[in-house]
Amino acid sequence: QVQLVESGGGLVQPGGSLRLSCAASGSIFNFNPMGWYRQAPGKQRELVAIISGGSTNYADSVKGRFTISRDYVKKTVYLQMNSLKPEDTAVYYCKVDYRLGTVWGQGTQVTVSS
Repeated sequence: QVQLVESGGGLVQPGGSLRLSCAASGSIFNFNPMGWYRQAPGKQRELVAIISGGSTNYADSVKGRFTISRDYVKKTVYLQMNSLKPEDTAVYYCKVDYRLGTVWGQGTQVTVSS
């Protein structure tokens, strides 16, 4: 059974940086897409970034500021977030798609505020 555990959220001032981590356990392979999503209060969950094989895609709102990467040995995906803005405040979720379906992490809160 696949499980995801996220870490790295917290409170940061505008312009600051955070790195989120998502560690997977179970039968995850390099070709299984993994991504980060976020949900702000009163809004729908939205895609932030996704990595599949050697390809990455980003939401327009985070391009140039966020970087998704993956350690295939550790089965961990990272989200480096720089130049954070108050509008980046949300619960961030990790997701993986594999042969038996989709698994979500529990979420980690990111708050950008002075």
